[in-house]
Parts: sequence; C-alpha cells; structure tokens
Amino acid sequence: MAHSKSSAPAAPIVFEPEFIQNLARIFEKSIVFNTVLGLKIDSIAPERVVAHIAMKPELVGHYSFNRLHGGVISAGLDAMGGLAVMAAIGARHMDEAPMQRLHRFSKLGTIDLRIDYLRPGIGERFELRAEVMRLGSRVASTRMEFLGADGKLLSTGSGAYIVS
Repeated sequence: MAHSKSSAPAAPIVFEPEFIQNLARIFEKSIVFNTVLGLKIDSIAPERVVAHIAMKPELVGHYSFNRLHGGVISAGLDAMGGLAVMAAIGARHMDEAPMQRLHRFSKLGTIDLRIDYLRPGIGERFELRAEVMRLGSRVASTRMEFLGADGKLLSTGSGAYIVS
C-alpha cells in the first residue's frame, strides 16, 4: 500500500512591526509624491495592501464637479502596485532581518501600467487596494482597485514592475 505524504498547510506569514512601520515610513514620507497625494497606508499584508486618500482641493481635476484628477487615480494605483510588490518580496525573504528586506526595493520600478476609469472620482475619501498576481525573479504583475467611500469600484488597474 502506497503512503501519500500529507503536508500541513503553511502558517500564514506575519510581518514584524518594525518591517511594517519602516515600509510605511518609506512609502508615505520618503516617496515625496505619495505625500503630495496624501496616500496613507491602512494595512500591509503579504497578500494585499490597502491605503486611502482624502480629497483635497489640490487633487481636483474638474472644478465644476469637484472630481478627482485622473492622474491622482493613476499615480495612486501605481504606487499601490509597487507597495504590493514590496510586501510580496518582503514575504518571500522572511529569513532576512526586516531592514535587510527593506533594502531589496531599491531596484523596483514600473514597466507597464493600465488603468480603467469606470466611474468619476467624487467623494471625500477613497480606498486603494492592490495584490500581486505573480512575483517572478525579474518581473511582478499586480492588480489594483480604487474605490469610493461607499465601497463602489471607481477604477481598476494592472501593472508590471521590474524587481531585479
């Protein structure tokens, strides 16, 4: 009689507070354009990152409707795709110290970005989500969402990022 190996499911990866705090600092403060956008991280997990943007006058693209500029949506989703890749890379190298993992992001860059605008960005607060679909040795593929305060999907995005 053949015995089949049963493997227990892998324990979920949990980031250290030091890793999350420093990644958030890099993302919100060191990447100055994210500060201009007002991008604030809500959660960082290996499988998904979530952030938000509060509406402010500097982000208006259409003055008659107080509508968010499309470039803000595009830049926000691009930033979130990059953050999702950072989280995935961090999860892949949990054997390294948190600060050592944070240095792996120096070569990260966008190589392709597609945004679909589904509804106008009108509101006081917007949520952005991103996840990595595939993390290869050279390129990562992501999927992103831009939602209104009511949870309605306003825009979607997909991106490819160079990781090496």
